[in-house]
Amino acid sequence: MSYIEFFVAPVPNDKKDAYIASATKISALFKEHGVLAVAECWGTDVPDGELTSFPMAVKLEDGETVVTGFMRWPSKEARDKGMEAAMADPRMEETFKDIPMDGKRMIFGGFDVMLEV
Repeated sequence: MSYIEFFVAPVPNDKKDAYIASATKISALFKEHGVLAVAECWGTDVPDGELTSFPMAVKLEDGETVVTGFMRWPSKEARDKGMEAAMADPRMEETFKDIPMDGKRMIFGGFDVMLEV
């Protein structure tokens, strides 16, 4: 089964177009290094919670939106190899520095797919 990496992050509303441009470049680089698919999603129905919520998780501030996304890899082994290669790619550092989000408030993790329909 494939391996999925998810993330959740806050992005300033007025930087949506810049975020899309950066995400497009980053996605292309990851595709070169073996990722099968990438999705970037702009939150449109992301309610505040009382105990937990996406806004709480990223400490959402006024003027920001929760963004989430994933990368699908063929396997964890392919992910490890591809991620190492992508992070060593000199284009990656330049692209990452341009992405308009607070990486300190980003949440991410990798998951083995256990059911896919």
